[in-house]
Amino acid sequence: MNFDEAVSYLLSLGHETVAIKLGLNNIERLLERLGRPQDAFASVQIAGTNGKGSTATMLDAIARAAGVRAGLYTSPHLVSITERVRVAGREISRDDFARSASLVRATSEEVEVAAGALPTFFEQLTAIALTAFRDAGVRLAILETGLGGRLDATTAARASVVAVTPVALDHQEYLGHTLAEIASEKAAIIRPGMKAVVLAPQEREAEAVLLRRCRECGVEPRFAKDAPEVAGASDAGRLLVRLRTARADYGLVRLSLRGRHQLTNAAVAVTLAEALAEDGFPFAPSSIVAGLETAEHAGRLEFDASHAPPLLFDGAHNPAGARVLREYLDEFVAPPLTLVFGAMRDKALAEIGATLFPAASHLVLTSPQHPRAATVEELIRAVPVPASSSTITLAPSSADALRLARAQTPPGGIICVAGSLYLVGEVKAQLQTPTPET
Repeated sequence: MNFDEAVSYLLSLGHETVAIKLGLNNIERLLERLGRPQDAFASVQIAGTNGKGSTATMLDAIARAAGVRAGLYTSPHLVSITERVRVAGREISRDDFARSASLVRATSEEVEVAAGALPTFFEQLTAIALTAFRDAGVRLAILETGLGGRLDATTAARASVVAVTPVALDHQEYLGHTLAEIASEKAAIIRPGMKAVVLAPQEREAEAVLLRRCRECGVEPRFAKDAPEVAGASDAGRLLVRLRTARADYGLVRLSLRGRHQLTNAAVAVTLAEALAEDGFPFAPSSIVAGLETAEHAGRLEFDASHAPPLLFDGAHNPAGARVLREYLDEFVAPPLTLVFGAMRDKALAEIGATLFPAASHLVLTSPQHPRAATVEELIRAVPVPASSSTITLAPSSADALRLARAQTPPGGIICVAGSLYLVGEVKAQLQTPTPET
């Protein structure tokens, strides 16, 4: 298969958030037939509800600064599927992706014949990443858990170092309806004999579950509680922090990723890096500082000033993420603000809307091209009564939403695209497409 054929094949397996089949049996069969690529390198697995992607990108940046060849596997992608698989800080090439995808497809078809079930989109994509990392000779793989942990395909890599970022309510239809149930799914990535388990500060209910799992596995957790002390902030929301842990004083660090919630993510990333350093990775303090100051995470409080009006992208797709975005907007974004919002129908739309919508002078509601997307009619019911925005516009597509937002935003204003990473990806793709000449 070439690249386009590979993408078409993967998409034919069904959308990853709809054609979900949680469980490790098939991915383990697939990896076994592929020669167990996960055994060719050390792995770190990061689970949690919010912050796992930012933590993963920080650790990846630390590895690059230290000269360690690392692979980074994240999800979802925004524009190109190659964003999910990175080696040494660069997206996998289209040719390398197609090569790994062809191997994984052929092997998956063997699994289907032998076991009666074809590996899913996410299972095959995880296998593509792991085989690509093996072929690229990475020393460390950093794996962002897709959904939950206990039955997520990334767990089949059997990482020896894991972290759990803050746990919150999300994906209840798959993970459970209480914080304890969701935490239990994520805690299952913790196993006996692990080299390190790093826990972010948690709500009491989730913390109890995670600590119980550590005791059951005979593992002593490391707590990422040494949150950096804020010394200042730029106008764009990048924090200047004094970073100290029990192992080192890193001095003043300018976090590259925006928002105060990155204090927790930075603490987890640093604790992971220190654990890996104890295991022989050359993560000196200077490398850790450099990584925190250069990490990039597209679509998460990502500011794009190359357009007029400027745009802020953030995938605030659950109540906790919405609160983080609202706090950032209140502190660092001056009105007028136009909010382009679209989300999945299974999200807590009323709670997210009550948090975000009052921050907007102009609200544009739209529906991403996704089978689980909420319609604009469903979104309008999430608008608080009385509505706080001066204007509310319904847009049938993200392209219409962007056009209307630009028309409604006065000079000096800013457009924020939020609610779903799928919406963020659609808008970013439109910005990359040249406008046809008339």
